[in-house]
Amino acid sequence: MDLIYNKLIEYGMEPVLADYMAVIIMILFIAILCIIANFITKKIVMRIITHFITNNKFTWDDKLLERKVFHRLSHIVPAIIIYSFAPTFEEFQSIIEKGAIAYIIVVGLIVINNFLNAFNDIYQTFEISKTKPIKGYIQVAKIVVFILGGIVIIADLIGESPFILLSGFGALSAVILLVFKDSILGLVAGIQLAANDMVRVGDWIEMPKYQADGDIIDISLNTVKVQNWDKTITTIPSYALVSDSFKNWRGMEAAGGRRIKRPLFIDTTSISFCTEEMLEKFKSIQYLSTYITNKETEIAEYNAKVDKRNRVNGRALTNIGVFRVYINHYLQNHKGIRQDMTLMVRQLEPTEHGLPLEIYAFTNDIRWAIYESIQSDIFDHLFAVAPEFGLRVFQNPSGNDFRQLLGTEGTGSVSHMLGE
Repeated sequence: MDLIYNKLIEYGMEPVLADYMAVIIMILFIAILCIIANFITKKIVMRIITHFITNNKFTWDDKLLERKVFHRLSHIVPAIIIYSFAPTFEEFQSIIEKGAIAYIIVVGLIVINNFLNAFNDIYQTFEISKTKPIKGYIQVAKIVVFILGGIVIIADLIGESPFILLSGFGALSAVILLVFKDSILGLVAGIQLAANDMVRVGDWIEMPKYQADGDIIDISLNTVKVQNWDKTITTIPSYALVSDSFKNWRGMEAAGGRRIKRPLFIDTTSISFCTEEMLEKFKSIQYLSTYITNKETEIAEYNAKVDKRNRVNGRALTNIGVFRVYINHYLQNHKGIRQDMTLMVRQLEPTEHGLPLEIYAFTNDIRWAIYESIQSDIFDHLFAVAPEFGLRVFQNPSGNDFRQLLGTEGTGSVSHMLGE
């Protein structure tokens, strides 16, 4: 700047005016130099780096480009130029240097933040990221880096050593624990979730307390995002997955079979012993012909040794028992049911709704729509075929049942009663 000042004096400018003009010209020179350096960095250097990254065989470095790590790094160049020219302005040298250093630190923090984001993106391209997500740990690293960066910036601006500020950090620990309570709980929960492999991105979970029922789409330091089946998003605190109960359907998806567990309520008044006519009819059913023949032989041999004067003394087939066997054979031959998993038809405790005949089996397709279709097809068939065994499916009386009952008793008497 002295050179500019001397030149202006040589041209006959007043010393005071020359001093101001020298400062202005120097500032303009530095500004132009910064603009040129920024232009060269972004338009030339960045194009070279971008060309190299997009044309090599590696894919991980593309994430650095997408997160603009190198673009943010280019902002340091103007700050370095300003810092280098700070001694030119002796009266403001300290302020300029502190401002330039603070700016460089801020840019550095942004670069580190973008780099950590890129690192997480790179990690998510690997299959292990679904079982061991690191987003929570990266968020903790960001918090630590930004806290340390803030301390260094404050120490630079006040002209003190960062270690002096760090020495008083312990006194603020209680405040920090209060402010970052959720983050600390989330960090501990994240470690437990990852160590015990409790949840992964893509898992289907149910958590009625938070009205969550869907797939996990994101696991972060403080929250777990669940996309419900109605496409809404439920956000659950990470520590809630450790402290509260939830259901994870991953085991079902891994096994490849989805459970059917639904009862068919049979009217107990329709349960009876099978007559000879009924047995002959059942023999014509494909799934029962062998069973009926074998059972008739077995029962005849047993009944030959008992007192035949009372039917109670002997054995006999019942329509509910034959129906249960039929359902079991029907499921064993159903192409939508897995035969290598639990498959049974059982009676549950009778209730006021009748006798529950429960189907317990697993479909061979876990997709929701196909699962529901298989289950519906099975029960469609069972509802329709139950009368063939002399059984009635129970349901509470409806208005139509009462109308039919009144019509059977006589329309005239009913009309007479209504008239009165």
